[in-house]
Amino acid sequence: MRRRLWLLAATALAAEAGAQAVRTRPGPGPGREPEPEPDRDRVCRGRALTFPRDHGAHPGTRIEWWYLTGWLGTPAAPTHGLQLTFFRSATGLAADSASRFAARHLLFAHAALTDLAAGRHRHVQRAARWSGLPDARPDAAALDDAALHLGPWSLRRDGTHWRAEVAERGLAVTLTAQATQPLLLQGDAGCSRKGPDVSQASRYYSMPQLALAAHGRVDDRGFAGGGHAWLDHEWSDELLHPDAVGWDWIGMNLFTGAALTAFQLRRADGSALWAGGSWRAGPGDAVQDFAPHAPAFTPGRRWRSAATQAAYPLEWQLATPAGRYAVRALLDAQELAGNAGFGAIYWEGLSELLDAQGRRVGLGYLEMTGYAGRLRLG
Repeated sequence: MRRRLWLLAATALAAEAGAQAVRTRPGPGPGREPEPEPDRDRVCRGRALTFPRDHGAHPGTRIEWWYLTGWLGTPAAPTHGLQLTFFRSATGLAADSASRFAARHLLFAHAALTDLAAGRHRHVQRAARWSGLPDARPDAAALDDAALHLGPWSLRRDGTHWRAEVAERGLAVTLTAQATQPLLLQGDAGCSRKGPDVSQASRYYSMPQLALAAHGRVDDRGFAGGGHAWLDHEWSDELLHPDAVGWDWIGMNLFTGAALTAFQLRRADGSALWAGGSWRAGPGDAVQDFAPHAPAFTPGRRWRSAATQAAYPLEWQLATPAGRYAVRALLDAQELAGNAGFGAIYWEGLSELLDAQGRRVGLGYLEMTGYAGRLRLG
C-alpha cells in the first residue's frame, strides 16, 4: 500500500511538474552548474561533447534519458529482450532552495523483459525526487560520469563496461554490457535535430554493438545468457514540435557489426514532420548522418493494446540512404503502460531487421510513442 501511495504522489508531482516546466526554467541554485541565458539553440551551442563528463547527468537541461536495450541468445534464435531506461525531468520547482531534498527533478526508470519462448513481456517502474546536486543518497544521478541510482536499481559505467541492476517483485535483472566499438555521435557531432526549429534538438550519442551478459528472474522463472546491446544517452530542452504527437525509432545492431539508427517525428495524421538517423558500417568507419527526411517509414500490420486501445504498427518498411529494410516485432504485446501519470505510454520491443530479400540481418529495438495520445515530455 505504501508503494502504491508513493506512486500516486509521484504521479501528481509529475503532472504539476509538466505544467510548471512550461512556465518556469530552473535557476542555477546553490552548488548547481550555471545555466546560460535563455537561447533557443542553447543545448547544441558551445562546447563539444567530452567524456566521461557527458556520460553523467545534465541538470541544466529539461529532459534526459539513458536507454539500454539488448537481446540474449543467438542471431538465429534470440530468447529474451531487455530494456532499461532511466529518465530525468526538470520540474521547474524549488529553483532557489538550497535543500538537497528539493524536488528540482524527477528521476524515474522503466525496465522490461521479453521472454520469447513464454510469449510474455513483463515491465516494472520506479520513481523518486532528486535535487540536481551531487549526492550520495540512494536516489541520485552523478554529474561527472554515468552513475544512476533509484533504490535497488542502478546503471553505471565502469571503464569499458556498463553495469545495471534491477530488483523488483516479479522482475530482477543483473547485466553487464561491454563496449566493442567506439562511441557513435549522432547528428552533427552529437547535436541531433528533431524538428524544423533549432530548439527541437538534443545532444545525443549511442554505443552500439555492446557485448551483453545478463541473468535474472521473472517471478519464479530464471534466465541467463549472452548477446548484444545498444545504449543511448540523450538530453534536451525541447524535442517535440507543437505539431508532433510522438515518434517512431529503431536502433539496430546488424550481424556484420554495422549500426543503424532511424527515426521519424509524427503528426497526428501519421505523416512525418521530421526524420533522421545514421549508419555506421563498422567500428573503423565514419558515421553517415542522414539528411533531414531521408529515412522513410511505411507502416504495415498493426496490433491493438487491450490496456490502452492504442494501435501500434508492428511491421514497417524502411527506406534509408544505407538501404531498404523491413522491421518486424518479435512479440506483439511489448507495450509499457504501467502508469500513465509518469507521462508516457509507449511500445518498446525486441524486433528484427530484414533485408530486401527477407533475410534477418540484425536485431534491436523498435520504439513507438504518441499512439495512445500526444506524448508529454517533462
